[in-house]
Amino acid sequence: MVESMNEVKHRIASTKSTRKITEAMEMVQTVKLNQIQGQTKTYDQYVSKIKSVVMHLANTHMLDNQKPSSADSSKSKTAYLVITSDRGMVGSYNSNAIRGTNRFIEKHTPNKADYLILAVGGNGADFYKKNGADVAYEYRGVSDIPTFSEVKEIVKAISQMYEDGVFTELYVCSNHFVNRIRSDFKAQKLFPMDRETVEESMDGANGAGSAVKTEVLSAEYDVEPSEKEVLEAILPQYAESLVYGAILDAKTAEHSSSSMAMKAATDNAGDLISSLELKYNRARQAAITTEITEITGGQEALNH
Repeated sequence: MVESMNEVKHRIASTKSTRKITEAMEMVQTVKLNQIQGQTKTYDQYVSKIKSVVMHLANTHMLDNQKPSSADSSKSKTAYLVITSDRGMVGSYNSNAIRGTNRFIEKHTPNKADYLILAVGGNGADFYKKNGADVAYEYRGVSDIPTFSEVKEIVKAISQMYEDGVFTELYVCSNHFVNRIRSDFKAQKLFPMDRETVEESMDGANGAGSAVKTEVLSAEYDVEPSEKEVLEAILPQYAESLVYGAILDAKTAEHSSSSMAMKAATDNAGDLISSLELKYNRARQAAITTEITEITGGQEALNH
């Protein structure tokens, strides 16, 4: 069916309105991206110090036997804390996070009965519920610029689940922000908080693309009043720092992906407008030519 000139004109106006919206959304996401990158710099300084302290505790064997007393090896389950967004229009951000998590799960715990999902973000929660996974915890509504107090609530809940023996190990799965056009999937072990897990965390912190350079302390601790009280003070902060860092990193990748998606939408709208305007101008020229031909033919008929 051939579109009329009025229909093409209406599509041009509609597409221009859409382009204004996507341009505005791109600007908003770029501002959020800049804000969260500034907050990340402050976090990097903090996490570097807390990791160096925990690594030293690991070197002095204070993290040995950190499994909870309620843990039952015969009923061991692995939990995956999956970080996604609550909204759409973020490009491939959610699909990449879920795809990466699924591949990681298939490699480590292919039997669905052996794992459960802890979801931060509605997209991940909805996906795993729809696919019949055991979603034991979900948290929605993480701020665009996450605060440390938000993460405390999440860490408190999952730490209690770990202490209660709901799961025996936990991996944090999320997108890692590399730059404004690239994000990679990342899986990091959080529980049990033993020497091996801490060393893996240190390797991840000092890996490619990371701004965190963790200094390993060489001094010895004189523990007073007890090792237990030292660990009770330090380890929750360490867990909070890892989860907060993962959420901050994931949110950075989300804003970047959303900004790129809105830019692509704006560019596509511009291309469509150019195509429609060309179509409209051709139709207009054809209409004028037809009108001139009809007028000329009518004049000739009158002359005869």
